[in-house]
Amino acid sequence: MDSVQEMKGASIVVETCAAVEPGEDVLVVTDWKVADVAERVAAAANERDANVTMTMMDPREYDGNEPEETVAAAMMEADVIITPVHRSITHSSAVAAAKDEGARVVSMVKFTGEQLVRGGLYADYEGMRPYCEEMAEKFSEASEARITSPQGTDVTVGLEGRDGNAHPGIADEPGEFTALVHIEANIAPVEGTTNGTVVFDGAIPNLDIGVLESPVEMEIEDGSVTSVEGGAEAQRIADVWEEHDDPAVYNIAQLAVGMNPECPEFNGWFSNDHGRYGNVHFGIGTSSNLGGTTRAPVHFDAMMAEPTLELDGEVVLDDGEFTFF
Repeated sequence: MDSVQEMKGASIVVETCAAVEPGEDVLVVTDWKVADVAERVAAAANERDANVTMTMMDPREYDGNEPEETVAAAMMEADVIITPVHRSITHSSAVAAAKDEGARVVSMVKFTGEQLVRGGLYADYEGMRPYCEEMAEKFSEASEARITSPQGTDVTVGLEGRDGNAHPGIADEPGEFTALVHIEANIAPVEGTTNGTVVFDGAIPNLDIGVLESPVEMEIEDGSVTSVEGGAEAQRIADVWEEHDDPAVYNIAQLAVGMNPECPEFNGWFSNDHGRYGNVHFGIGTSSNLGGTTRAPVHFDAMMAEPTLELDGEVVLDDGEFTFF
């Protein structure tokens, strides 16, 4: 891989997405599986004359697990935290606490050198930001969402009193969070209000599943998954849930839309599949980092490829195409 091109991508992360300024304390949190990307990012931050520290830990077992205590402590002292990691720590208490202290957080999960060179990282973040923020505002204003799809999804989600979140690929204000390369708007559903059938036919980036070979169908009652059916992917989910033996893992924690035009297809890259343009996905598990009240030991997202999303009866996404821009 061309190291010059990789550094170009790392500079986008540091300059555009994290808005690092000279003299800021930048903490790069990584593990040995993603250390090469972390080194590029740290070098790019160093070129901005930031005070750069890189900390390496063993990869977490599951997305949503907490980082090491020493890492969590270091996060509390940083102005900017960038996390090239193999397993996401986005929904951890450590990230929530660091944001509360004013840290800007940029998540990078399962990033490879290739992803520094091409794909969603090269989106027009500033250009898409107004649309991402508008989508988040639409979530905030709505009291109910309905999602349908040709594959059989038909589910309603209560949103009353919850605020939408814009993750436009840029975190330039204290306490802001974004994940690369998503360009995503999301909201935490009101606990106990999601009901219906969801058929995931796109991807499940977490749990080492990736692009779905067969659909995964879930029945949801009063905000919790009551059944999961499908092939090997569905069995993988069921096994992880059984291992944790915690009712919180079944919680419908997040309703989100991917908005990155440079991610036109599901391709198995963790971040690409989150940001895949026009997908709707549910996060299952922890909602407390998004405005909800549930904290679970594991969190994962599952995507629909051709969804229609209505907010209080207004269609904002029609078969995967946005209607308001």
